[in-house]
Amino acid sequence: MALSKLNFNSLNLTPVAGKGIGFDSGADDLEASFSGGAMTFIKKLTASSSGTLSFVDGASSVVLDNTYKEYLFLFNNIHPGTDAGRLQINFSIDSGSNYNVAKTTTSFRAEHTEADATGLEYTDGFDLAQGTGFKTISTPCGNDNDQNCVGILHLFNPSSTTFVKHFICQTNNYGQGDESSSLFSAGYANTTSAVDAVQFKMHDGNIDAGTITLYGIN
Repeated sequence: MALSKLNFNSLNLTPVAGKGIGFDSGADDLEASFSGGAMTFIKKLTASSSGTLSFVDGASSVVLDNTYKEYLFLFNNIHPGTDAGRLQINFSIDSGSNYNVAKTTTSFRAEHTEADATGLEYTDGFDLAQGTGFKTISTPCGNDNDQNCVGILHLFNPSSTTFVKHFICQTNNYGQGDESSSLFSAGYANTTSAVDAVQFKMHDGNIDAGTITLYGIN
């Protein structure tokens, strides 16, 4: 018996009594719901030897306000222009004029090489204690043609004027030492001002290629 092709563009499953699961995909977005929540496409940025990739509320159709309780950034095929490049993040409270919000963070990484060596460690060198510089959110990624970095970052309630802004991130890359290398990061932007812009860059060199896509979650 032949299998029929499932058209995700027309798939729409409605939750029952707030406990179901829903999925709805359009040409340029992805919407999924779990227990009544929803993930909505906002903006995709594509790198091309880019020094930075910035999401600024109100600019170029970007939404980064109280519309959503949580925002998710999806990193796909991030390729550094310089070998051993590390992806980094910072936040702004003045619409991207300055990316220098104080942050306190924690990180650990896990690695497994093609030669079957393993490692697990706390990475204090990637962390900040009220630092205003960029926070490293990936281990060093190689820049051979087939090497890249992928991952996700969750940012919670960036528009709050009461609480600090927590974020949780996981990335994995094909590292410069031919290994699968994952970095798990978390922390908070220590400000009660609304965070209205987020910027990504490599610690050295450009983001040669790849995409970062922003979704809103309620």
